[in-house]
Amino acid sequence: MRPLFRLSPFLRPYWKQSLMALVLLTAMVFMDLSIPRLIQRIIDQGIGGRNPQVVLQTGLLMLGISALSVLIAVGNNLLSVRVGESVARDVRDALFVKIQTFSYGDLDRMKTGQLMVRLTSDTVAFQRLTQVTLRIGTRAPLLMIGSLILMFHTSRSLAITVLPLLLVTSGVIVFFVLRMEPLFRSIQQKLDRLNVVLQENVAGARLIKAFVRADSEGRRFEAANEALTDGSIRVMRFLAGMSPVLTMCINVGMVIVVWAGALDAVRGDLALGQIVAFTNYLLTTITPLTMMTMLSNVWASGIVSARRVSEVLDTVPEVCDAPGALPLPETARGRIVLEDVAFHYNGHSDQPVLEGIRLTAEPGQTVAILGATGAGKSTLVHLVPRFYDVSSGRVLVDGLDVRRVQRDALLRQVAIVPQETVLFSGTVRDNIRYGAPDAKEEEVIAAARAAQAHDFILALPNGYETRVEERGVNLSGGQKQRIAIARALLTRPKILILDDSTSSVDVETETKIQDALEAQMRQHTSLVVAQRISTVLKADRIVVLDRGRIVAQGTHRELMQSSPIYQEIYRSQLGDGFAMPDAAAESTREERP
Repeated sequence: MRPLFRLSPFLRPYWKQSLMALVLLTAMVFMDLSIPRLIQRIIDQGIGGRNPQVVLQTGLLMLGISALSVLIAVGNNLLSVRVGESVARDVRDALFVKIQTFSYGDLDRMKTGQLMVRLTSDTVAFQRLTQVTLRIGTRAPLLMIGSLILMFHTSRSLAITVLPLLLVTSGVIVFFVLRMEPLFRSIQQKLDRLNVVLQENVAGARLIKAFVRADSEGRRFEAANEALTDGSIRVMRFLAGMSPVLTMCINVGMVIVVWAGALDAVRGDLALGQIVAFTNYLLTTITPLTMMTMLSNVWASGIVSARRVSEVLDTVPEVCDAPGALPLPETARGRIVLEDVAFHYNGHSDQPVLEGIRLTAEPGQTVAILGATGAGKSTLVHLVPRFYDVSSGRVLVDGLDVRRVQRDALLRQVAIVPQETVLFSGTVRDNIRYGAPDAKEEEVIAAARAAQAHDFILALPNGYETRVEERGVNLSGGQKQRIAIARALLTRPKILILDDSTSSVDVETETKIQDALEAQMRQHTSLVVAQRISTVLKADRIVVLDRGRIVAQGTHRELMQSSPIYQEIYRSQLGDGFAMPDAAAESTREERP
């Protein structure tokens, strides 16, 4: 029950509506419990006493109670639905906000499909649990307790006779309820797996077609779907056994009441109306038990879902503001220093991704990071905006350890163009202004020009008002990258990170982007991750990574003289006949502060 207590704060804003729903429910229970007593009155005083006036008055009273009970039930349903929907909305909001606080490491561990299930299926299950509790969940125990009291009040001897049967019935129900919770937990895990496979296939639909893997992915989805179906069938098969068992208990109880009651009636110890009333109270006692059993799947799935939602809400992000975190001054210059940095994914692993990294980037400098795939280039630049925390060493921005700086203040000074370009549904202008929503039109155009995006944007059907479809599917890879670069430049960051951001454009366009960015980059401290050596020739410093270590750093001319690895990369891409004039390279460096 702890997960339910964890989510109880979501009910607090609606305690008045919840309380009113429970009050109406309680009133409805009292009305339900009065009906058997009125039936007894009709039989014993009306029919047995040959008094039609009693029959008429009592019958009209029963009709009035039934009509009022209907109105109360409608009011209870309206309130419970309002509370349930409001709680579900708030839980979804809280989950969404919580996910936004997750670090890259948290998102690495939690699959997208799993988080989607928490936001959808699990939230709906908790919503259903809330509504059922306010509409039926408290009614059942109140009916059962009230019926037991009135059974003893009607005939103590009959109540004692059927009490063992009620205890057996309660034990059967407890058995089924306890067994269902792990079964529903297994179903939700299988639903997680199904959603992960589905999300991967939808996101990678084009790749699946390109490699003709539709049949293979179909089999993978079918396996996950079959596992979910088999699990659901097992639960339903288990639940199917409850109804016959409970029906048998009810029938046995009725036989006992009729038999024992008839004997008491023959002896004159019990009136016929008492037997009828007692029978109704017995049904009213067992019916809530049956009702709770039939709703136990709602309770079991709701408790499991509440636990899964709580797991997300209780997750402490790997990267968060330290107590007393300092703001990064608006006058930050963007000086970056990495002091003997090491990094392991998932805390500590046998093989470090980065080790012994010592690097300094002065304000206005462009530092290029070059290396083979898997050398740790992207991981290194992700440490600067603190997407991950270092395992050892320090990352300093303007002399402040980034772990002691407020994350939002740090990120406001950093702009990054990631390897995988992400665009959002909306217009091209909206995507460029994503990091600076209040930017003026001329600023948007200037950023687009610097990213070599202005001309192709004007060629689009509606220019800057052209709609970008989901994931930018109506744009080419190079167009998306240039929009992403414009988006980063528009924020005017002190630190600009380009993570292989021109990999999808041709060499000619890349050269134009570099030329346009050259003036812009003097205003930032720039970290450029690149696969193509042509991208880094003009950098103030080139850092060569190999297996997570810096094996060489310097200018292009220095590395061509001192680094065999850099020479090998250079020759493999540009050959021996291509060379950047030393004078041009030297003049480029001298112009930069």
